Amino acid sequence: MLGSWPRVRITPMFGRWGYFVGPRLFACFPLRAKDTDLWVRLTPEEQKRALTTPGVVPHRRLSSSGWVEMSVTTSREVGRAIRWLRRSYDATKAAVEREERGPDR
Repeated sequence: MLGSWPRVRITPMFGRWGYFVGPRLFACFPLRAKDTDLWVRLTPEEQKRALTTPGVVPHRRLSSSGWVEMSVTTSREVGRAIRWLRRSYDATKAAVEREERGPDR
C-alpha cells in the first residue's frame, strides 16, 4: 500500500524495509515474516498522541527523535499502523518539499 503513495521509495536496509520520501526515512518494517514490529517516525506532537494509544511504545533507541514502535499482527493493528504511517508520511513529505523549495520560498 505504501508503495502507491506519491514519492515513496521502499528499500531493504539492515534486515528491514525502509520507507523513504526523498532522502528521509519515515518508517521501517522487518523483512522476516515472524517479526512484526513497525517503527514509525512522528513529529513531537504526533509522538505524544501515539504514545497514548494502546500498543504503541517509544522506540527502544530512537524515541528522542520521534520514533515509536508498534506490533502489527491483526487487522485492527494494521488499521492503526496505516493511520500513524499516513501521519508520518504527510509530515515527511511536507518537510522534503520545504527543503526542495529552499529557504527563500
